Amino acid sequence: MLSCLGIVVSKQANFFNVELLDEQQSLKDQNTITNSKPLNRFLCTARSRLKHFGDSIYVGDFVLLEEICCRNMTAVVNEVCSRKSWLKRPAVANVSNIIVVLAHKEPVFDFTQASRFLLTAENTGLSVDFLLTKMDLVSTDEMNKQLARIDSWGYRPFSVSVKTGEGLKRLKEHIFRKSLSVVFGPSGVGKSSLLNKLIPGTDLKVGTLSEKISRGKNTTRHVELFSLSSNSRVADTPGFNRPEIFVEPSKIAALFPEIRSQLKDYPCRFRNCLHLDELGCGLNKNWERYSFYRNFVQEMFSLSFPGQAS
Repeated sequence: MLSCLGIVVSKQANFFNVELLDEQQSLKDQNTITNSKPLNRFLCTARSRLKHFGDSIYVGDFVLLEEICCRNMTAVVNEVCSRKSWLKRPAVANVSNIIVVLAHKEPVFDFTQASRFLLTAENTGLSVDFLLTKMDLVSTDEMNKQLARIDSWGYRPFSVSVKTGEGLKRLKEHIFRKSLSVVFGPSGVGKSSLLNKLIPGTDLKVGTLSEKISRGKNTTRHVELFSLSSNSRVADTPGFNRPEIFVEPSKIAALFPEIRSQLKDYPCRFRNCLHLDELGCGLNKNWERYSFYRNFVQEMFSLSFPGQAS
């Protein structure tokens, strides 16, 4: 039986929306878009043997389809291809890079929240980008100060305004060069609004901030991929305000660009140094997030060895 290659673009319960990648099996005029859904998107179920052998299917997976019915736009997933990468939360396969998204304002920029999101992203081992939305709500001087602050952390941040469109061209050109970017951040920072602007016709539901707690209301309920081109996609993900993360204390330093840049040119003399209070540690500790680094190391120690954290 002839199989066709596709990519899972969304998943709900036991059903999968899959877009065909094999041009020979695509429908006529597959590049035509109707209500933002390509004409080569099929509603699929999975072979029972995949479940029997414990083969899970995630958004971003490349899969082989059989029993393709062009009239009903249905098919069956017969096989899951090997993954290049996989994120646990949000669950997405074959990710090329992560875009951590926070707002300049509304909700207020939270230093600890931003750092925890960055650590979660860095812990995947993938390329990490930083994006600040709602630049129209701050003055040019305030925006530049925030960008310089993030720059000092070791990132080259993007700044955009969905309202005015400023900064969107540069961001879109950057994402266009990536195969699958995951948009990752707290609720209310404008992720869905951003994708609506980057990909016309997407029409994602947009929420508002809670007046009582100044936090966003989660409007995205599941992960879904949206195409910028045949080779470039973006994943919209549900927002959450405090990512939970566990990292072995000895591996935390590698998640901070501020430490990586120092150790690249001037390695610490101690191979197992945690860069806390070790005598002879050569790390320069005069950087903004160092106190956060210390606290995070101690937090991870307390999780690893309850009652024994220093």
